[in-house]
Amino acid sequence: MKTICFANHKGGVGKTTSTLSVAQVLASRGQRVLLIDSDSQTNLTMSFDRKGNRHLGELLESDGKIPLTDLIEPVGEGMHLLAASPRLQLVEKLMAGSSGLEFILREGLETVEDQFDYCLIDTPPSLGGITYSALIAADAVFIPMQPEYFGYNGLTSLLQACVRVRKHYNQKLKVGGIFFTKYSPSYRSSMHHQYVHLLQEDEQLAPLVMNVSIRQNNKLGEAQAMQEPILTYAPDSNGALDYTSLTDELLARL
Repeated sequence: MKTICFANHKGGVGKTTSTLSVAQVLASRGQRVLLIDSDSQTNLTMSFDRKGNRHLGELLESDGKIPLTDLIEPVGEGMHLLAASPRLQLVEKLMAGSSGLEFILREGLETVEDQFDYCLIDTPPSLGGITYSALIAADAVFIPMQPEYFGYNGLTSLLQACVRVRKHYNQKLKVGGIFFTKYSPSYRSSMHHQYVHLLQEDEQLAPLVMNVSIRQNNKLGEAQAMQEPILTYAPDSNGALDYTSLTDELLARL
């Protein structure tokens, strides 16, 4: 099983939409996908018509004593979900004062690695204990960002966090790439193009910049609200086409 984390501690950059859409593309190709929502805002969780009410917080609060298989549920063809709960806000505070909790997710995933081909983790917009536990569990992190001032600034702290995690906790962690959301080279905003150019001119960051960008597309939000995969809701939309291409590039970078 390959574990992929989508992270950026700025909110509203498309982490949830990217996690969900890439999972749907993988599942449409016959892959077995486990989705993990580790954000207390529960946006990924709300993208599905769920039957159960178990969540990630139970795994962390029980110190890993509750088996992961008890907490995940099927949410579509080829897809299972470990849901989030608003209670994760409290769990995040508990993690700050308790050493070892950040390894529980990785240990839990090791017990199901033969049941799935991919695990995709959606992270909260912060660099707290839960995001660190996702990075510790991941093989690769992919960073969605909008090409603007705050997105550019947040990138540095996340990359520094990845260096720390790789050095102390997870030597296999790889920064798979950075991709732009709500952006296209054909858009007219010169300010956005300047930030893209900044990254492409940076010796260290340039190799991380992915070729595929995700264009602004209302169909993505509509599909999420209707709890339908973008590939069936609007298969010819920019959103479906862009995330299909992004998944191809993401897999090539793994």
